[in-house]
Amino acid sequence: MSLHAEIELSRGNFDLDVSLDVPTGGVLAVLGPNGSGKSSLLGCLSGLLRPSRATIRLGERSLHDLPAHARAIGLLSQDPLLFPHLSVLDNVAFAPRSKGHGRARARELARHWLTEVDAAEFADRRPAQLSGGQAQRVAVARALAADPDLLLLDEPLAALDVDAAPAIRGLLRRVLGMAGNRVTVLVTHDPLDALALADHVLVLADGQAVERGPTRDVLAAPRTAFTARIAGLNLVAGTATEDGLRTDDGSLVAGMLAPDMETGSPAVAVFAPSAVSVYPAEDGHPGSPRNTFRAVVGTLEPHGTVIRLRTAGDGWAAGLSADLTPAAVADLRLEPGTVVRLSVKAITVTVHPAMPSPELLHVADNPRT
Repeated sequence: MSLHAEIELSRGNFDLDVSLDVPTGGVLAVLGPNGSGKSSLLGCLSGLLRPSRATIRLGERSLHDLPAHARAIGLLSQDPLLFPHLSVLDNVAFAPRSKGHGRARARELARHWLTEVDAAEFADRRPAQLSGGQAQRVAVARALAADPDLLLLDEPLAALDVDAAPAIRGLLRRVLGMAGNRVTVLVTHDPLDALALADHVLVLADGQAVERGPTRDVLAAPRTAFTARIAGLNLVAGTATEDGLRTDDGSLVAGMLAPDMETGSPAVAVFAPSAVSVYPAEDGHPGSPRNTFRAVVGTLEPHGTVIRLRTAGDGWAAGLSADLTPAAVADLRLEPGTVVRLSVKAITVTVHPAMPSPELLHVADNPRT
């Protein structure tokens, strides 16, 4: 069964106005900076928040007028919220018991789902005897044991350590693949969660949708600075030209126009940090790249096996990233405040249409008569 929702919510100075559609068996990841409305959206879908106006349909059922307990929804947050006085088995059995199953049947379902999440061996333990990763496995089992039509995941990996998170991510990928008619909405700040678990992505900013589409398409070609940042890409805004993009200060960023890009229209140039080469400032014009510009080193931070340099300053080149080997950082004697010259080959830069402003997108997504 598919999910369709149109939600408006006003809380103090914050307004949420979002529409979304998730097909049967689909997984939608909701991304956005802090305060963008992700948790508020989930609260409205779950019934824990009362929106100003809402239409929420799950298949043929209307949910917007139902209390939370009548919506057939499973909610999994970063805190497992297990009942401390119950065993693991009875924690999971609580979900089917609440739907009217008898004790024996509820325990049978609980054992099934504990097996599915590789936690059957913890059945007789109390939550206090579990690690964070183990407790989250049990929480996943409890959410699924209720056989929810709609599963809401609120940053389910955020509280886990780096060793536990990949295992739970793999577990979620497997059980979400068994979705059948279930619809899943995942709130996350991690693009890896979106790539691993979701079919489509919705990006929120200031309570409105600013990007949406297939996960890999959105993260590979971001149209907003936030999405570019979480995808680990550089983004420069300006106006499309035949040769690439012209920034507001008149600088040209040479690149390849996307097929849907029209010259003279608002645009963003996107390129990976690995495409940026770094040279001493005194080097005149290193190599053949058409894009060369001076910049100031802002920060240098480990990023996997490389060092990520981020530029400082006020111009269009501020905040750009470049990936270097530790040896290159040492050879160039880089440190915050060092002036460098960056170069980017035009063939590695793609120019895409910029997303409309939130105000325009608000009108397009929620027409009024």
